Amino acid sequence: MFVPKLYRSEDMDVMREIIKENSFALLISSVDKIRATHSMMMLNENDPENVYIETHISRVNPQARTLKNGDEVLCDFLGSHAYISSSWYDHINVSTWNYEAVQIYGKVELMNHDELYAHLEKLTSKYENFQQCPVMVKDMGKEFVEKEMKGAFGMKILPTEIFIKQKLSQNRKENDFQNIILHLEESTDDNARKIAEKMKLIKKK
Repeated sequence: MFVPKLYRSEDMDVMREIIKENSFALLISSVDKIRATHSMMMLNENDPENVYIETHISRVNPQARTLKNGDEVLCDFLGSHAYISSSWYDHINVSTWNYEAVQIYGKVELMNHDELYAHLEKLTSKYENFQQCPVMVKDMGKEFVEKEMKGAFGMKILPTEIFIKQKLSQNRKENDFQNIILHLEESTDDNARKIAEKMKLIKKK
C-alpha cells in the first residue's frame, strides 16, 4: 500500500479500531500464484510484545494447500471510506475518496489443534454474544466441533511490517476541509458520517 507521509499514521489504537470494526479482511499470498481469500481475522494481544493476527480458511481452499510455516502473506483491512465530490470545494479540483486502511505483512505460523479450537471459541463468542439466543462453541459439543475443525485451516500471522493509512483531506485548506465534513454529515451513508467524525478527530491532533 502506498502511504504518503501526510496520510501515514503510527497510532496503534487506530490500527486496533480498524481491525476490530472491519475484521472480514483479505488474506493475500503469492506462493505459487497471487491468491486472495476473504476471512474473519482477530488481533491477538495476549502478549503485548508479540501481537499477531489469527484467522482460518477452508482446508480445501487452494490457498490453504499452498501455505506453510514461514510463508509471507498480506492482511488487508479496509476501514471507513467515502466519496468526496469536487463540488464541495470553493475552486475547481478533482473528486477523490477518503478512507482508512491497514495492511499487515507477516509470516505464517500454522495453528495446532488446541490453538485452532481456542481461536474458534473466541471468534464465535465475539459475534454470538450479540445474538438473541447465542450458541457458543461449548454448546455445540466437543465431538461436533472437532469434526467440523477438520475442514478448517488455522493460522497465526506474525507481523513483519504494519502500514496504517488515514486519507482524510489533510491536504485541503480549512474552508474546504470544513465543507467536506458538512456534506459528509448530511449523507445517509454510515461510512460517510464516520469519515466526517474521523476528520474532526484528525483536526484535533
